[in-house]
Amino acid sequence: MLESAELEAALETLGARLEELDRPVGVLVIGGGSLLLLGVIDRPTADVDVVGVSSAHGYVAADHLPQFLTDAVREVGEALGLGPSWLNSGPAGLITFGLPKGIETRVSVRTYGGLEVHLPAIEDLICFKLYATVDLTERSKHFNDLIALEPTRDQLLSAARWTRTHDPSVGFRGELERILRLLGVEVQDGEL
Repeated sequence: MLESAELEAALETLGARLEELDRPVGVLVIGGGSLLLLGVIDRPTADVDVVGVSSAHGYVAADHLPQFLTDAVREVGEALGLGPSWLNSGPAGLITFGLPKGIETRVSVRTYGGLEVHLPAIEDLICFKLYATVDLTERSKHFNDLIALEPTRDQLLSAARWTRTHDPSVGFRGELERILRLLGVEVQDGEL
């Protein structure tokens, strides 16, 4: 598990290695790693979830990280005792259905040598955490993370509309409305 200081050290080490290789790269990070880096949560995270790699045309799905990055992540993981996949492309499929519109204009970028870490804005993190909560229920860490983001009613409704682009099923909508009620939001006709 990565605490905040360990995560920062790992990213610094990875960035230094990428700089040595002269292989700079930018990654869009979501999940607990992004929340920890932004100071939204203080619980440790098991890994850093990369959803996309930065390109001249926006973010490209990180179904598989570039080999040079995978190798560098493995080297750093071995050196720091973090394991070979402490930074991974677990949630890359989100790009297939679409990231929240305009996400690239709202990210904050942190530079660690040859590594740029793109962190989504709070409104985008609310989208991801709401989607994960509906998928995994309020008993998951995602629900607590969502609460920690302190979303407004409007942010939750906007996030809810985005989640529906990923799963338009009736069952998902019912669970989405139930989770929103737990967060104090009653959905009115036409809001979703």
